[in-house]
Amino acid sequence: MRPDTEDRLHAITGRWKPSAAPADAPPAARLRATPERSHVRMLVLAGVLAALVAAGYLWLARPRPQPAAPAANAAVSEPRPAISAGAAAAASPAASSSVVVHVLGKVEHPGVVTLPSGSRVAEAIKAAGGVRRGAKTGTLNLARPLVDGEQIPVGVRAPSPSPPPPAGAASPAPGAPGTPVDLNAATPDQLDDLPGVGPVLAQRIVAYRTQHGGFRSVEQLQEVSGIGARRFADLKPMVRV
Repeated sequence: MRPDTEDRLHAITGRWKPSAAPADAPPAARLRATPERSHVRMLVLAGVLAALVAAGYLWLARPRPQPAAPAANAAVSEPRPAISAGAAAAASPAASSSVVVHVLGKVEHPGVVTLPSGSRVAEAIKAAGGVRRGAKTGTLNLARPLVDGEQIPVGVRAPSPSPPPPAGAASPAPGAPGTPVDLNAATPDQLDDLPGVGPVLAQRIVAYRTQHGGFRSVEQLQEVSGIGARRFADLKPMVRV
């Protein structure tokens, strides 16, 4: 092949075909006949990169241990300290969250009323129906806090405590109020202090006592003008003959 034809072929294909050097050619000529060193370095670098990529793929594709699923009872809440009986009682509403008092005297509905703890005397009177028309509370402290089990006399004197019974005598019934008023010996002022009794009714009681020679029973009090069944029910436990 002519030299000009070979040069055209190399230009078209872009390939380079090294010519074989004769065996007796000098080393420099043989070195020129081999591929260039840059091509060798590129091939080596490409091989190293391919090896690294393969190693990385194998490392990523390796089997990994899966974490064990937590047991069903793993998330058990921490035990709370037991609450003592005293603390439980303090946390719950106190048993004594109310007070029971006895309202007596000149109120519409004398008797025992139950109110929330911390209530005042005025609230107890209101719970008993309020003060009767024409009656007054006197020196009673309406703003005083109530005490469980106390008596609140409205418009009357506080019942005096019963005298101690003589030796050998039976004790009075528990829960009885003060000494009942003797209908045959009480003065008009003492009768006026009874619940629902005013000065006019007190004079009627004295007049009845004078006309009939005294009361023979408490039930006779109903014969006095102005004392009906409701008022007698209020007076009965507070009088005697």
